[in-house]
Amino acid sequence: MKGVVLGGGLGTRLYPLTKITNKHLLPLYNLPMIYYPIFTLVEAGINEVILVTGGNSAGDFLRLLGNGTQFGLKRLSYIYQEEEKGIAHAVSLTSEFIGNDKFVVILGDNILDGSISHAVEQFKHEKGAKVILKEVPNPSDYGVPVIEGKKIKKVIEKPKKPPTNYAVIGVYMYDTGVFKIIRNLKPSARGELEISDVNDWYARNGELTYEIFNGWWGDAGVSVDALLEVNNYVAKKKKENPHHWGLRDVRNRFGR
Repeated sequence: MKGVVLGGGLGTRLYPLTKITNKHLLPLYNLPMIYYPIFTLVEAGINEVILVTGGNSAGDFLRLLGNGTQFGLKRLSYIYQEEEKGIAHAVSLTSEFIGNDKFVVILGDNILDGSISHAVEQFKHEKGAKVILKEVPNPSDYGVPVIEGKKIKKVIEKPKKPPTNYAVIGVYMYDTGVFKIIRNLKPSARGELEISDVNDWYARNGELTYEIFNGWWGDAGVSVDALLEVNNYVAKKKKENPHHWGLRDVRNRFGR
């Protein structure tokens, strides 16, 4: 399994903080935001990762992350998304890096305190796609799954009457069939290739499974208030255990 971290976008919801830098380079307590999704992938046993970014700050990621050895990665690659064409388009750019492997996509502003390793191991023996669900108090603000047994039949975006309290968060797993699906997508009304359309395709074809995430999850990029909430949570955890979410902790636990 390989990993894809999406670190593009203009971050307009965090203006003016993001007028001169990429939002994924903003701090979460004492580390840059982009570190945390990499930690999540490394904890799940993934040691080959590609970062998709864009805009004027792309070179800053290279200076910050280097070749990934500080995280215990065997390989850290980069690719530049020239235009804002959506998450699915960003995923499509990674096809050469992915090759014939399955892979995990994580949005660079999604912060998880907990493990996705079980979901990753399960997906190695599955085909199609898998998404991670999290129970939330306000499901109407998210994409909400319609669940039948072990599969998702469809995802309803921001439903007025949610069928469940679970939301689809920014962690997705795909087989290589996803690249053909993306090639056949049509841009949405906002001119982007939507990852929700990709997941809908898998759902309609009975190939979208899920796992419920029981740890803490925050979306640091959705608003300034959300960024503050995530910062406060991370600060509290770090003060309780200085090595929680840290480079030394990652290397010590996984022998890298």
